[in-house]
Amino acid sequence: MATSSAIQLADLALVWDERLGSADFVMLDGDLAVDAGFVTAIVLSLFLDRHAEPDDVPPSGDPNDRRGSWADEFAAVEGDLYGSRLWLLDRSTRNSETPRRAEEYVREALAWMLEDRVVASIDVDIETTANALLIRVTLHRPGRDPVAFRFAHVWNKPT
Repeated sequence: MATSSAIQLADLALVWDERLGSADFVMLDGDLAVDAGFVTAIVLSLFLDRHAEPDDVPPSGDPNDRRGSWADEFAAVEGDLYGSRLWLLDRSTRNSETPRRAEEYVREALAWMLEDRVVASIDVDIETTANALLIRVTLHRPGRDPVAFRFAHVWNKPT
């Protein structure tokens, strides 16, 4: 029987596949792999669809397409929202405004890490290509070396 001190806190690991532009659970030694670091937290923060703001225009054109995560109902702090609004960029025209909006959405999605003092600061670098949004996030942890993550979010429909 394990005691609470023997149990390591961890999330089920989501492993990002840049080729597919998505994440999935993986098996390791016949069991679901776990992640005691930042990867799963960042993947969920960036790639769950956050509820749209009232003035956001959904890419579907349907004003009722507001999305949002079921987990919002269980937030520890009332009004906290999970995920990011990166989905609003799907099917959008790529222009000089796209990287600025993407950076805004990434920073918004990761703001909880600053608020909860998990990190001291966050650097975000966005690059767009014809068919992908390239996201690089560097987390500066208090008293520790920074850690960097890179994701490629594939556009639903290149324009």
